[in-house]
Amino acid sequence: MKKYVLEAMKRGMLAAWGGPVILAIIYAILGANGVVESLTVREVCLGIISLEAMAFIVAGVSVVYQVERLPLPMAILIQAGVLYLDYLLVYLMNGWLKNQLAPVMIFTVVFFIGFGLIWLIISQIIKRQIKQVNSKMRAQ
Repeated sequence: MKKYVLEAMKRGMLAAWGGPVILAIIYAILGANGVVESLTVREVCLGIISLEAMAFIVAGVSVVYQVERLPLPMAILIQAGVLYLDYLLVYLMNGWLKNQLAPVMIFTVVFFIGFGLIWLIISQIIKRQIKQVNSKMRAQ
């Protein structure tokens, strides 16, 4: 268990540096669309800290796929749940998503459709790579 925690911490630390860059892109998009015209020091600090934490969690949770005794469907559910809560809480905390039923439901649908599509694409790529490796091994 300790090795998984340490691996999650390492992954999180490596990814967290990108938080301010992601925040700058988000604020640039919001500014270009007239949603944000100016920011307070509190908003900038909250944005930086929350995106650092979000990136840390997103990268760290990927360690669930290394836990040998954890079935793949369970690992996928754990990752999806953690990512969903991570994104939702950060978006609500920063005011990027209104704390109302309709916007949260739209976010939820878009998140899970996007997560599912990404997983389908990744699984197809992995299956193709496995077939290529198997054919190379059979050829030898």
